Amino acid sequence: MSAAGPPQGAKAPSGGREAQPNVGADSMSAAGPPQGAKAPSGGREAQPNVGAGISPRDVLLGAQAQTGFLPVCDHYSGVEARMRKSLALQAELAEEFGACVFDVTLDCEDGAPVGGEADHAELVTGLALASAPGARVAVRVHPVGHPAFESDVAVIAGRAGAKLCHLMIPKVESLDDVKLAVAALDRAGATSLPLHVLIESPAAIHRAFDIAAHPRVQSLSFGLMDFVSSHGGAIPSDGMGVEGQFTHPLVVRAKLEMASACHANGKVPSHCVVTEFKNTGAFLAAANKAAREFGYTRMWSIHPDQIRPILEAFAPSAHEIETATKIILAAERAQWAPISFAGKLEDRASYRYYWQVLERAHRTGRKLPDDVPGWF
Repeated sequence: MSAAGPPQGAKAPSGGREAQPNVGADSMSAAGPPQGAKAPSGGREAQPNVGAGISPRDVLLGAQAQTGFLPVCDHYSGVEARMRKSLALQAELAEEFGACVFDVTLDCEDGAPVGGEADHAELVTGLALASAPGARVAVRVHPVGHPAFESDVAVIAGRAGAKLCHLMIPKVESLDDVKLAVAALDRAGATSLPLHVLIESPAAIHRAFDIAAHPRVQSLSFGLMDFVSSHGGAIPSDGMGVEGQFTHPLVVRAKLEMASACHANGKVPSHCVVTEFKNTGAFLAAANKAAREFGYTRMWSIHPDQIRPILEAFAPSAHEIETATKIILAAERAQWAPISFAGKLEDRASYRYYWQVLERAHRTGRKLPDDVPGWF
């Protein structure tokens, strides 16, 4: 499965209405009436829709659009039993939703015991190699300055690179760190494996636009705990909490800056962990803030109970899905020319937005109407 594209094999819901011609829209295209419409008396017949059969992604996602789509949840585990359970849970939810709705990242940085880094690298390599077809498995290695970094990459990427969707590099401080990681991957033979990087300091935030611009970087994640700790007590411990991380000015500024850097370069901004995993209500509120107010399109999970709330928070509503479906179908019939929908002008700029709503619906396992063609 491609790390840059949405998971394949989404199931269409059973039972739905048949596609209606030009539902809720009047074409404003000079190319003629929508496909299936009757030609006016004495006029020419409607021409076939030359855009039919082409995925909206191919038509709409050019300049000023993100370069890849990822599941909205990235679930971390580092202990062997939990890593195995995480992979099993991924398969269960993929069966339930008809799509792989979260990544599993096997953790070496915090998962490996001191002195046992090599053994842990062997363990995660074996788990990755044994993962099921279609699974989305990643590994977080040690930072580029750590003694185990080179051996981590050589073993994990060198032997299991073809099974990984990406490699996470923690504590990236600059573009030079990215280049070192890319060089290590290339030496291991994983020349096309995407990189995700963890931004964890004020200096890294300052350089986030340069880091996000690197072509091998697919996503940036915000590392809250290390970011707060790097301020020498200037940010109180509340800044690491479920509420303070959304209110302290320095933390808010950093989150917004990193999200902006990602969007400017077509990359995926991934929100940090929320450690209060037992407080489901507070966690869901935090996930909603990350998705609705801070511009994040992905979020970390550190406990299985956090996965479904993330899917819920980052998913579009049923009304949003219905509206997006109607607009994209009408736009396709109009060969992507401007249309009037519910008394409002829609064109390619807004089509791109509504298509991304449907992409997000697919990545969160939402049901799509039956009149959506086989775009996914």
